[in-house]
Amino acid sequence: MVSDARDAVLGIETSCDETAASVVRGGQSVMSSVISSQLDLHARFGGVVPEIASRAHLDLLLPVVSEALSGAQVEGPSLAAVAVTTGPGLAGALLVGVSAAKALALAWGVPYVAVNHLEGHLYAASLEEEKLEYPIVTLLVSGGHTMLVLVQSPGNYRLMGETVDDAAGEAFDKVARALGLGYPGGPAIDAMAKKGDPSAIPFPRPMMGAGLSFSFSGLKTAVTRWVREHPDAEVADVAASFQQAVVDVLVSKAATAARQVGAMGICLGGGVAANAQLREAIVEACAKEGMAALLPSKAMCTDNAAMIAAAGWHRLRSDGPSPLDTPAEPDLSLVAHTA
Repeated sequence: MVSDARDAVLGIETSCDETAASVVRGGQSVMSSVISSQLDLHARFGGVVPEIASRAHLDLLLPVVSEALSGAQVEGPSLAAVAVTTGPGLAGALLVGVSAAKALALAWGVPYVAVNHLEGHLYAASLEEEKLEYPIVTLLVSGGHTMLVLVQSPGNYRLMGETVDDAAGEAFDKVARALGLGYPGGPAIDAMAKKGDPSAIPFPRPMMGAGLSFSFSGLKTAVTRWVREHPDAEVADVAASFQQAVVDVLVSKAATAARQVGAMGICLGGGVAANAQLREAIVEACAKEGMAALLPSKAMCTDNAAMIAAAGWHRLRSDGPSPLDTPAEPDLSLVAHTA
């Protein structure tokens, strides 16, 4: 075991259906990252079942933590802190991670740090980029959230826009279900869209040009109505046209936000950030605007503990340890923060 891990943080992530642990040194160097997916447990239900997720976390978390510590060659008492996602997420799933993190921090005699899951996504790019030039606009797109966040520097950020109804990832899941493509919807739509014509169906671009807020409820409804009225339509064309509409809106608003603040680049975060067409479109938009396109690897786009450890390292430096009575908060919001 490495004897000195005083600048290393153990991150724990259990907000939804991924049981993850990671050790990150100095807020940037990933020493280990372990993710145990529950996808097979939930696929037959067409979505995440909270009770099943919580029970799986109970079974998986300590072995995952043990593997992360072993992979990083560190021992718990030598860590700088234990950081954990406290929200937003599924209440039962969060409680498993929060309870374990508090117990480990107490047992090892190290600080405990509560981390906002959404803030964690803001650090995903910094784990794979040697040096970031700020300010950066992060487009955070997942099953539960769609937002634009201005990051002035690590820990210094403010919300610029968010969805007023459905998140983009939720729309992907519901459209995939309507098309009979299964769960999870994002990868299924992405794969099917490659076989279709993105201009085949003129689906609406919700709130295009209307500020920095998003809305995907109407688009989702338009697609499901089209499928009912055109039962013989090519599934690939529907998927491609829907995906193109979503990507057009996301990229347009991200580019607008970046121009407004003079950003040096646009960063993607969240599970939908693994979408191939979105990644290509962001690269093209950034090249046109003369700014950097910051695309975390697909492993870092989805829920992981490395981003939680990185956020925890920065939070420990700026705010110190979190009180041990800090609760899990399923509805935790991302609010402006100045480091």
